[in-house]
Amino acid sequence: MLEALELNVVQPDWPKGPYDAVFTANTLHIIPWGHTLIMLDRVAEVLKVGGQLIIYGPFSDGGLHTSVSNQAFDESLKARNPEMGVRDALELGDQAAQRGLQAEADLPLPANNRILVYRKADAAKL
Repeated sequence: MLEALELNVVQPDWPKGPYDAVFTANTLHIIPWGHTLIMLDRVAEVLKVGGQLIIYGPFSDGGLHTSVSNQAFDESLKARNPEMGVRDALELGDQAAQRGLQAEADLPLPANNRILVYRKADAAKL
């Protein structure tokens, strides 16, 4: 079994892959949105066809929070740094799809968190 790799989202020298999966937990709400887009670009480059991007954390849907606690969390993050905040799962899904990462699952978890799963599509089938 391979060891997990710690990555800086914006570092230019990501390991080449191809990888079966990329997992990130509790990161998207603390990094700037632009870094999220960079992460999606890089993940799309290093995943093998059929590989998964798995993201754990709090999300909103279409700008609406799924709980009062997530709304309060979002407000506290933005008060600390306007570039932070609970990300919109629908917008994230749109951005992932533009990079060939198709939404596969949206799993509710305790404490108003979710796991979003995207699978890299075969470019020839898009």
